[in-house]
Amino acid sequence: MRMRLEGLTLLTNEVSRLASFYRDVLGFPTVVEEADYVELENSGVRLSICSKPLMADNTNGHYSFSEERKGQAFELNFQCDSPEEAIQKYDEFVAKGATAIAAPIMKHWGHTTGFFADPEGNIHSIFAVNK
Repeated sequence: MRMRLEGLTLLTNEVSRLASFYRDVLGFPTVVEEADYVELENSGVRLSICSKPLMADNTNGHYSFSEERKGQAFELNFQCDSPEEAIQKYDEFVAKGATAIAAPIMKHWGHTTGFFADPEGNIHSIFAVNK
């Protein structure tokens, strides 16, 4: 038997705000849109956004869904086909409302990498392998 990662759910108290960012800024089309749950179109791993209160209900009121989160919760890494595309996409994301953290530059590990944040402060990378 082989197990595989099927989905990644982002937890928030503001589903519509976070969904708007991933849809309007990053360009993920919406597959399902409900008040407490949004699923975004993504090939490979399902990407969804769920309210923390709904997850608390689903997990018999587990305390972790009512605690205040501090700091980075997760990082998503977006790979582009070329360094030029990574730079262009970074500029596009920032122009549409992503928080600029570090513009893409060539890194010693062989990637051109930049960092931006979503509305909840999670910092994500956009990169391309240098050829």
